[in-house]
Amino acid sequence: MQDTATLTIDGQTYELPIVRGTEGEVAIDISSLRSRAKVITLDPGYANTGACTSTITFVDGEKGILRYRGYPIEQLAEYSSFVETAMLLIFGELPTKEERAEFRTMLGDQALLHEDLLHHFDGFPPNGHPMAILAAVINSLGTYYPDLLEIRSDEEFRQAVAKLISKVRTIAAFSYRKSRGLPIIYPDPRRSYCENFLHMMFSVPYREYTPTPEALRALSLFLLVHADHEQNCSCSTVRMVGSSEANLFASVSAGVSALWGRLHGGANSAVLTMLEQIRDGDLSVRECVERAKRKEFRLMGFGHRVYKNFDPRAKVLKAAAKRLLTSLNVQDDLLEIAQELEDIALSDDYFVERKLYPNVDFYSGIILRALGIPTNMFPVMFAMGRMPGWIAHWHEQFQDPNARIHRPRQIYMGPAQRDYIPMHARKRTS
Repeated sequence: MQDTATLTIDGQTYELPIVRGTEGEVAIDISSLRSRAKVITLDPGYANTGACTSTITFVDGEKGILRYRGYPIEQLAEYSSFVETAMLLIFGELPTKEERAEFRTMLGDQALLHEDLLHHFDGFPPNGHPMAILAAVINSLGTYYPDLLEIRSDEEFRQAVAKLISKVRTIAAFSYRKSRGLPIIYPDPRRSYCENFLHMMFSVPYREYTPTPEALRALSLFLLVHADHEQNCSCSTVRMVGSSEANLFASVSAGVSALWGRLHGGANSAVLTMLEQIRDGDLSVRECVERAKRKEFRLMGFGHRVYKNFDPRAKVLKAAAKRLLTSLNVQDDLLEIAQELEDIALSDDYFVERKLYPNVDFYSGIILRALGIPTNMFPVMFAMGRMPGWIAHWHEQFQDPNARIHRPRQIYMGPAQRDYIPMHARKRTS
């Protein structure tokens, strides 16, 4: 017999089913509440609302746990790669050696953009933000592959996946080249996923860019830890748009736009700006911490909506940043400031009591800075990494026979019914 919760409204009692997840999460199923009791729940920001069940990613913010399809992020960061992790998220299992080789070949084959699509880049001003270009061009991709606007088979889905995962890096690199007035560098299918991206970003016609193994590993880790994070703002946007049966290209394009916000994909660039302000200002790190405690200064990169423990992604990227800078023989004053800031904050009772630990954004900007990625490209890099998660969630919902179009309710707080006032009888309100 299924467990239930009892809700009493105006003397009437309702039994509501309890749903238990495989990791012990508990939810009350209120999907029938409005039809039975004529009431809804109110949860601004959806902090306590489960919009779906999912088998993709598990997050336990209290314990600092992140797992993709059951695999701890720490193990994937140590043993896996971004491409392999993308396959895990999208197709459900770690690939065999043959499956991974086949998919890598597909990514190489799909890296080029249709030549007509290149004209889209000319429609943006020289200083156009790369995120605007990325969202627009991804949405336009669907018009070049009309046979994939309605996916009817697993093979069509694999084709769409390969196109998006591969072409997003090409679009990202081209948008950067456009913003700098540089000639476009075409992808090279002989290179790995991350190497090909850096090649398109930084090679010039007379000199090819050759990244170090440490740089490639750091980039792969950056993309890997950003690959999914369950029902965040952009993922929920992809699911919301996809629930209308919008195609995959349009749905992930909407995710790019949601990610653009400074409270989401723009947070890592805000961390870098803060570190630069500390470096260039007259305040010490200790003084900034004290001002933050008095709410006179905002410490970016600390705390998280979900994590009430140390963000496991931050641990991975902190180590990756140190390895990368050591390999490049770079003394980055911003990393030194970040380390000092972390040490002071984690030993301060104010931060410890409030569980304000460094999050993933705290170190990701350092890695991107060391790779030569400009600040306005930071959210684009986030979008590249998050693409597998968006695709996985879109497809999970697409396959659900019970999926319905998303239609949140509201509690209306405006004027009650009133009669129309003719123009001549109206009074100024200001």
